[in-house]
Amino acid sequence: MEIIGNEKTKTQWMILALGIFLMGIRFAAFYLTHSNAILTDVLDSIVNLAAGGFGLYSLYFSNVPKDIDHPYGHGKIEYISSSIEGSLIVIAGVLIAVTAIYSLFNPQQIEKLNTGIFLIAISGLLNFLMGYYAAKKGKRRNSLALEASGEHLKSDAYSTVGVLVGLALVYISGFVWIDNITALSISILIIYSGYKIIERSVGAIMDKADFELNAQVIAYIEAHRKPEWIDVHNFRIIKYGEVIHIDCHMTMPWYYTNQQAHDSMKEFEKCLTNSVSNPVETFIHIDPCIPSSCAICQITDCLYRTH
Repeated sequence: MEIIGNEKTKTQWMILALGIFLMGIRFAAFYLTHSNAILTDVLDSIVNLAAGGFGLYSLYFSNVPKDIDHPYGHGKIEYISSSIEGSLIVIAGVLIAVTAIYSLFNPQQIEKLNTGIFLIAISGLLNFLMGYYAAKKGKRRNSLALEASGEHLKSDAYSTVGVLVGLALVYISGFVWIDNITALSISILIIYSGYKIIERSVGAIMDKADFELNAQVIAYIEAHRKPEWIDVHNFRIIKYGEVIHIDCHMTMPWYYTNQQAHDSMKEFEKCLTNSVSNPVETFIHIDPCIPSSCAICQITDCLYRTH
């Protein structure tokens, strides 16, 4: 747990450091060009920095051990962090849209476009590479905060491509209004990106089912199934940050002793733990088989079979 937590925190520190560096580059590009399209990247960098700080704190706090007040740990702080990040992204998108609309009626002269294009291209490439790395690691570690940061950086890189296209058109045609239309278009994409992050965060807070994860765990159980695991039902997966909690009822032969049932259940717990790379906690209730269970039972030499 501690190793995984440190790995996630290290990645978030990298995101924060990159955010500071890129914000400097983008401020320089905006100062040189006075482009509203570049201003979208500047505002996005400020959001990246604020979100990176929230994300870093949430990853630290989510790794704090369980206590009396938080018997399931502190992992859900990651969902709160990602919802804050999504909200900041939406606010940035709205500010960009307002600025772009205002500038359509009050245009400003754009200067030194070639330098601005070069600086923004570098920032976009670095953002995408860091976003891809963070999103991949967040998905592997089941960390919504880290995954949200990565997806945000990737969407930021995509918007940078739009900025570059708009600046190139302004450079070729000389029409300044293209810059503002580009900024307005990108603001819509940014707002949508923030909305999707908020939607996922709220879903996680509400314990929305992860059908992909369910299918992964169930497929692993089926592949390693023991004959005495007659049936598994009331199966639920709840995520608390990187920790996965699995609750279920398990049907076993009614004639098993407590020790036999316990040993088989421990094997089943180990199977659940091995089905994912994240830490797993389980709560398993054992039910005795009944005559109707015989239809699905795989114990071939059962002396009590009625079906």
